[in-house]
Amino acid sequence: MMNSPSLYLLIALAPLAGALLAGFFGTGFLGSWIGRFAAHRITIAGVMISFIGSVVVLFQVLDGHTYNGMLYTWSVIGTTRVEIGFLIDSLSALMMVVVTFVSLMVHIYTIGYMVDDPGYSRFFSYISLFTFSMLMLVMANNMLQLFFGWEAVGLVSYLLIGFWYTRSTAVYANLKAFLVNRVGDFGFILGIGLLFAYSGSLNYADVFSQADALAKIGFPGSDWQMLTVACICLFVGAMGKSAQVPLHTWLPDSMEGPTPISALIHAATMVTAGIFMVARFSPLFELSNTALSFIIIIGSIGALFLGILGIVQNDIKRVIAYSTLSQLGYMTVALGASAYSVAIFHLMTHAFFKALLFLGAGSVIIGMHHDQDIRNMGGLRKYMPITWITFLIGTLALVGTPFFSGFYSKEHVIEAAGAANVWGASFAYYSTLIGVFVTSVYSFRVYFLVFHGKERFDTHAVAAHGHGDDHDHHGGAPKESPWVVTLPLVLLAIPSVVAGFWFIDPLLFDGYFGDAIVNLPQHPAMAELAHHWDGWVAYAIHGFSTVPFWLMIAGLVVTWYCYLINPRVPAAIKNNLSFLYRVLENKYYADWFNEQVMARGTRMLGRGFWQAGDRGLIDGLMVNGSARLVGWVSAVSRHLQSGYIFHYAFAMIVGIMAFISFFVLTVK
Repeated sequence: MMNSPSLYLLIALAPLAGALLAGFFGTGFLGSWIGRFAAHRITIAGVMISFIGSVVVLFQVLDGHTYNGMLYTWSVIGTTRVEIGFLIDSLSALMMVVVTFVSLMVHIYTIGYMVDDPGYSRFFSYISLFTFSMLMLVMANNMLQLFFGWEAVGLVSYLLIGFWYTRSTAVYANLKAFLVNRVGDFGFILGIGLLFAYSGSLNYADVFSQADALAKIGFPGSDWQMLTVACICLFVGAMGKSAQVPLHTWLPDSMEGPTPISALIHAATMVTAGIFMVARFSPLFELSNTALSFIIIIGSIGALFLGILGIVQNDIKRVIAYSTLSQLGYMTVALGASAYSVAIFHLMTHAFFKALLFLGAGSVIIGMHHDQDIRNMGGLRKYMPITWITFLIGTLALVGTPFFSGFYSKEHVIEAAGAANVWGASFAYYSTLIGVFVTSVYSFRVYFLVFHGKERFDTHAVAAHGHGDDHDHHGGAPKESPWVVTLPLVLLAIPSVVAGFWFIDPLLFDGYFGDAIVNLPQHPAMAELAHHWDGWVAYAIHGFSTVPFWLMIAGLVVTWYCYLINPRVPAAIKNNLSFLYRVLENKYYADWFNEQVMARGTRMLGRGFWQAGDRGLIDGLMVNGSARLVGWVSAVSRHLQSGYIFHYAFAMIVGIMAFISFFVLTVK
């Protein structure tokens, strides 16, 4: 077998090689030596190599073979070595498998979805480059390499969201994503800088080994712990990347990109990078209750209030986007409750069923000739049976139906919040509990409006309502998508059902993570979870009698009645609660605040600095003022240069008198 460092390099670099070949030689950048079909074959082969290698690495880790080593010294600054290396343990191995599997499904799906797009090869190049960036992030063993992968996924997401760069909405969306993430990244690099300044190292192992000492250091000029400030700064980075309140506004607008990237970036990879990072730094976060309280409150706000926004959305992709925001809130709540393994478990199950839902939505969009408005759909289950059944499986997993994967992970997030002993835990518990009802409402609303009820589309003029992913709008009855689209749906539906009960024992209770993250059995949250665990079958059967299950059923019944039995109810609610609906439709006015207050305030501040600081102080006083001062001194001095000897003699006498006076006064 290939020695481990070489295997790790192959896993990371295979997608990069595919991206470079397809990007340079398939897009006309350095020629068009590679055709469209060769481009997708090369990039899929690279990701498949990474996936197979990741599975091999996972089995190696299960056998106890971990790795933490440096591969390349980039630079030496004083006594600090800036190096490239890999940390392969249970956490990174699991993330590698999840990232490469979902990426492989998206690559295959893209063949059918983007078949008529002129940027076909460019798109494959971008998504392979994104896979490489994400792998470098999760495999890193030091903070500098983590930051490289962190910024790389942000850059490629900018390219993917704005893939159709001729659309003003896409350009606005990718610029918005880029700017909002820069806000978070500023906090992220401050956190890294603080840890480096006080630990003297960029390597995880060195920093974590000093955790207890770092926790005793105060932050200069305040009563805070330095570690608390550093952890909050790190989490601000996670708030941007993982779209937490208030840095969440970029994610719904990112639906302007092609549907495959919604599954890749916004289900399994980029938005979960922040969750992964906090879990990786759990030895530090666990020493700051203040940081954990901050995390659990932010997560609980997102889990409930961002999920509510999904109820009023009519674009099928935007509903799922708000669902992603809500589920990221659930993961963040688990992190704040110190149930890091539960957060990673929900990250994994969510990756499968959310990628399934996004790709299923893309299949619906294809069948509806690129119309994304769920109000124009209905009755699609008889036209698109494979899409229907797989989308239903994803929906059942998302709402937490017993025996489905989402049930096991969501239920444990709620229990962990209820058992946590940090400030804000009670708020988090009720937010996640009510969030179950909200999730059920927006999920079944989409399901019923798309696949059930009367057909609300005109097979001859469906394109008149289209505003979807490409310009090929045409009429005709919906039909099932080709096999390259439906095969990934089927393959993602399988783990959406079985991943929960397959992996819950090792991930939560049998010590799979080991020392990779803090997973203390004696911690109140984890101890409570272990106390109620009697096996996956008994747990699921018990789930039928729990409060979350009946909240889910209540959401199902309400949605069924409102959208299938009596469709006049939603309109009546909208009319009677017009103010509330307007608030939700405007997304709590978060975008308005960012644009009218933050952006306008920043412009005014910048204009003030320019007028008063640049023009007034620097140009007016320091540059032009000094020039005027020199000119004035010169004008006065000019009168002393008369050419008469008695003038110079008089000046000398005055000068001598001044020196004598100064000397006399000084001596006295």
